[in-house]
Amino acid sequence: MPIDATSPYDDQNIFAKILRGEIPCRRVYEDDFALAFHDINPQAPHHLLVIPKGAYVSWDDFSAKASDAEIAGFVRAVGIVARDAGFVAPGYRLLANTGLDAHQEVPHLHVHVFAGRPLGPMLAG
Repeated sequence: MPIDATSPYDDQNIFAKILRGEIPCRRVYEDDFALAFHDINPQAPHHLLVIPKGAYVSWDDFSAKASDAEIAGFVRAVGIVARDAGFVAPGYRLLANTGLDAHQEVPHLHVHVFAGRPLGPMLAG
């Protein structure tokens, strides 16, 4: 169910539980600022998620409240994950949904990294 990106952070969301080690994940990268893992319902041959370790609901929340170090660390982590996975050539797509209209389903900022096939146009219909 899509969430309102202006809601307060819910520390019981699935990504918060993954960060606390309450739910396992297939981890591919971790540093002080971010955790990356395989999506449990992949939408492409390769589908990774990158989440910041801080409690941020959405990209809007993160860009307004995160420290410069958190922002730089998270953006760098996304790049490292894509490069380390070998996605740079022939290419990959990043997607960060924010709010109801974008169909954000988990109230914790996350970036989808899709690769492994031609991904088609930016928006469907």
